[in-house]
Amino acid sequence: MSNLDRQAALSVCGGRGFVVAEPVRELLTPRRVQLGESTEVRRLLPNLGRRMVGAWAFVDHYGPDDIAGEPGMQVPPHPHMGLQTVSWLHDGEVLHRDSLGSLRTIRPRELGLMTSGRAISHSEESPKSHARFLHGAQLWVALPEAHRHVEPHFQHHTELPTVTAAGLAATLILGELDGATSPGTAYTPIVGADLSLSADAEARLPLDPDFEYAVLSMSGQAEVDGVPMLPGSMLYLGCGRTELPLRADTDAGLMLLGGEPFEEEIVMWWNFIGRSHEEIEEARRGWTSTTRFGEVKGYDGDRLPAPELPPVALKPRGRVR
Repeated sequence: MSNLDRQAALSVCGGRGFVVAEPVRELLTPRRVQLGESTEVRRLLPNLGRRMVGAWAFVDHYGPDDIAGEPGMQVPPHPHMGLQTVSWLHDGEVLHRDSLGSLRTIRPRELGLMTSGRAISHSEESPKSHARFLHGAQLWVALPEAHRHVEPHFQHHTELPTVTAAGLAATLILGELDGATSPGTAYTPIVGADLSLSADAEARLPLDPDFEYAVLSMSGQAEVDGVPMLPGSMLYLGCGRTELPLRADTDAGLMLLGGEPFEEEIVMWWNFIGRSHEEIEEARRGWTSTTRFGEVKGYDGDRLPAPELPPVALKPRGRVR
């Protein structure tokens, strides 16, 4: 999914300046962003004061939207660099096309994982014949220096491992959790999991104390470490936890995101992650003036133009606390 913001801000993320080295309960308020004509997303990352969670650098939650008789998601071809995109659905379908020639329909609780590496472009759209409701999350993972120029590739996994307990089923999206490992390729110590809680369930999820974590509420009414959460909100949890108490008043859906704090400072703008303002400028030129990002064939429409790039990069702030 693209960042369609025509006033896209340039931001410095990563490093340990924003990491909280102890357990906290920091509720993040989403920013509402229009994505095309019929889809509005709630943007949780980057957020004011909270830029990343481990290598997770971008989180959008959307729906459930009633798109019966509507075009649904329509994201024209656009570029990516230095990151992985994770497509995750609870309802509906998304048709993925990319400049490698990939063409896949992603369905609920299937992993669509695109590694941009040095350069890729793709589009995302609801199929012409689609389900009534569209509900999901789109996430980006920053690639570390050693792997950010890898050859681009796309993975689609329809079968993913699960971890279960009384009233809890956790589907592992990326990384490792409680001895299970996702088939998706990960380049940093990371975890992403979809949590389904039954009404009145109480559970404790094992965590790695070296990771920082956050939980995104997708549906229902649940408490995370005693904090009530509504759909579309995200709770940052800091580091130092060995387990996470969960409780549900109704059937509820959550997403657990975590990983080792991302030590490198990155520069994120529009759909690019780099290491300097100059590198971002070069990527923008590559999209507007060259064939660096390839061509998405089969999409019915024009590709997405790049917004204007701010002239000066932001300076990093913050410290470990």
